[in-house]
Amino acid sequence: MKYTADLKKTVAFNNKTTHCVGTGRMDLALHKEYLDQLKLTQDEIGFSYIRGHGLFSKYMGIYREFRHMEGKAEYCFTYLDMVMDSYLEMNIRPILELGFMPDDLASGTETTFFWKGKISPPKDYKKWTDLVQATLRHLIERYGIDEIRNWPVEVWNEPNLPSFWKDADMDEYFKLYELTSRAVKEVDAQIRVGGPAICGVDDERWLKAFLDFVKEKNLPMDFVSRHHYTSYMPRLDGHYAYIDLHEPENAFKWLERSRDIVDSYDEFKGMEIFITEFNTSYVPNAPIHDTVLNATYVAHMLSRLGDKHESYSYWTFGDLFEEFGVPFTPFHGGFGLVADGLIKKPTFYTFAFYKKLQGDCLLRGEDAIVVKAENGDIRGLVWNADLYNEDKNKEIEIDIESLEDGEYFMIEKFVDENHANPLKMWHEMGEPASMNNEQKNLLRAAAEPGIESSNKIVKDGKLSLAFNLNPNELRYFEIKKIKRTSDTGYDYEAVIAQKCVPDENQA
Repeated sequence: MKYTADLKKTVAFNNKTTHCVGTGRMDLALHKEYLDQLKLTQDEIGFSYIRGHGLFSKYMGIYREFRHMEGKAEYCFTYLDMVMDSYLEMNIRPILELGFMPDDLASGTETTFFWKGKISPPKDYKKWTDLVQATLRHLIERYGIDEIRNWPVEVWNEPNLPSFWKDADMDEYFKLYELTSRAVKEVDAQIRVGGPAICGVDDERWLKAFLDFVKEKNLPMDFVSRHHYTSYMPRLDGHYAYIDLHEPENAFKWLERSRDIVDSYDEFKGMEIFITEFNTSYVPNAPIHDTVLNATYVAHMLSRLGDKHESYSYWTFGDLFEEFGVPFTPFHGGFGLVADGLIKKPTFYTFAFYKKLQGDCLLRGEDAIVVKAENGDIRGLVWNADLYNEDKNKEIEIDIESLEDGEYFMIEKFVDENHANPLKMWHEMGEPASMNNEQKNLLRAAAEPGIESSNKIVKDGKLSLAFNLNPNELRYFEIKKIKRTSDTGYDYEAVIAQKCVPDENQA
């Protein structure tokens, strides 16, 4: 593949990669390992928002009823304050997903996940809306109205699935959305609210019906939300789920259909769409999440998700996650960018590299992006996603034009089967389920990308780059103009030419 990037010509590229990231249930933020994983992610990537389940589930302890007090409801925000304080200290804000149902408020016994989040509607909608409003008012009192106006509110999670909303009852969800959205706006009209947070099951029918309902009832809605996973049904073996991926173009077409549906309504045309969850597989025990294939597949997704969406939230930042229970091993196919033990997975670098691709976009192709940063540096990313397991290298050539002549410093960082791939070393060390400190340190070292540097000379304003990418290689590059200022008497060529000589040759 051959490309040309010209500093005098720009192309569209909406890079919103770091707008939001997903998380396991909210109370996991009370664990040290969770906070350590989040800090590592924030230090090197830096997401603006975080979104996950469990705000009103029992382990957060917010809602309680007391039988001896005739069912009087009381609110306890102790853990909520701890979690929100921790988020804000790490410069990340929540998207408040309202769910699941508090145990004492649920109308049924149905649950989801290992931690048994209640998925039935409230037994008393007035108590539910009171809870929503009390929570928002508490947050406003603690953090200020200007801050809370920056926290979007999403009503529930995947109500089109019976595993997350009892019987996938559409009419009941619409009732929940109607009462909840109005309750949010009663607290403050500028707090943003949206839904329906659907996944890709019967999604077109659900989305159309939801928009019809919102239009008919003239309900508050500031954004539309949905989820996006790109795998077929998994094949199960023991604790693990093995998946096949959808071809990327087909996956993008599904998302474009959602955009078309929203834009078909005059009332909602152009409204922001939030993908509040996305990944390759939708289960937390899929080993693909730990692989370099995942890193390159997601790289392609990130090159285009910003075209139609205001936000797209990778599910999730870390592997402290208990939907199916506590994982047996550090590499168990968890969703996270970071494995337990603070070990960065290959896809961590997909996001770390995209973080740097801010500025004027000069090139956006199927396997390459080049931008001119605000400071004048040229930054780029190329990848070779081996989607069909063909084990073929890929040649990518990029001509960069309209550069200032002179000497440049080029740094390259790369992820492939032998670099930033701790899964490989973990396998080779015997796949230990419980690692000692020496093993953890080795895997953390193995999780760092390869790095190369070189000098480039630009003449007549043109620089030609050639990359020979291994299968599932992801390569970031950065080019800076330099002015060499050697110290008196320093000669690099003389430095590297030094050698031993026989004694008789010495004067």
